[in-house]
Amino acid sequence: MKLEQRVQDIPPAARSEQAGGPVAIICGGGALPTAVAEGALRAGRSVHLLPIEGWAEPRLVERFPHTWIKLGQFRRLCRLAQQAGCREVVLIGKVLRPSLSMLRFGWSDLPLLPRAFEAFRGGDDRLLSMTAAVFEEHGFRVLGAHEVAPEILVPEGALGSLSPAERDSADARQGFAAIAAMGPYDIGQAVVVADNHVLAVEAIEGTDDMLARIAEMRAQGRIPVPRGVGVLVKAPKPGQDRRFDLPAIGPQTVANVRRAGLAGIAVQAGEVVIAEPEIMIRNADAARIFVAGFPPAAER
Repeated sequence: MKLEQRVQDIPPAARSEQAGGPVAIICGGGALPTAVAEGALRAGRSVHLLPIEGWAEPRLVERFPHTWIKLGQFRRLCRLAQQAGCREVVLIGKVLRPSLSMLRFGWSDLPLLPRAFEAFRGGDDRLLSMTAAVFEEHGFRVLGAHEVAPEILVPEGALGSLSPAERDSADARQGFAAIAAMGPYDIGQAVVVADNHVLAVEAIEGTDDMLARIAEMRAQGRIPVPRGVGVLVKAPKPGQDRRFDLPAIGPQTVANVRRAGLAGIAVQAGEVVIAEPEIMIRNADAARIFVAGFPPAAER
């Protein structure tokens, strides 16, 4: 199914059901925060963006009502959201896991430090779960970005002009199985598979750097398959809280898959978000790279 064939706007009935007052969007890097803001506006909701200094992109977020914050300023963040009339919060955008020394706690945040230290001893899921729990204790409801802007989720089927070959589909199934097996260890949300062989696993470096490793190994002659064979596979970890840190793809993903010499991108439909979809699909078609949403494991 072509992406342009999808209905982008939420129907008026659904729009009225979803409208629940302004929503605060805590913005990391990339285009996803503004895509969520635009989706919220289409759904009849106002927004107030809280972009994180050093991560959010000014040229994107400054088109909306916003107030800049520093990473770690939790009490100030809550106060700003309340002043904007927001009782619901979305966390979206790229923020690499910081060290504690990078956080800019205010005096009023000091009571949270013991919990922050404890959360930092676990994986990303543990840290994000603690963050959501603290928001809820302060009277906020934490929403997933897809609850505010459901159109950002990748649908099932091929998004552009190319579809995966049977070999690609077999690699995708192997990749989804690998991500599911790694889930209990909170490792990552992406793998690269070629000819049913896992070439790389995403860890703390993120998808872009994992693909850069593939490109480097290919340049060194260490990839045992020709260019145009292999698939980037992305899916959430089993048991992951879908309110935040859903895996994402966008134009940069296509560029990195092309450099890595892979055939395409396979994601779990309805569980992965897409940034700048029209640009991404146009670039994928030009590079002869497929992008496809696969159904959940029970339906494959």
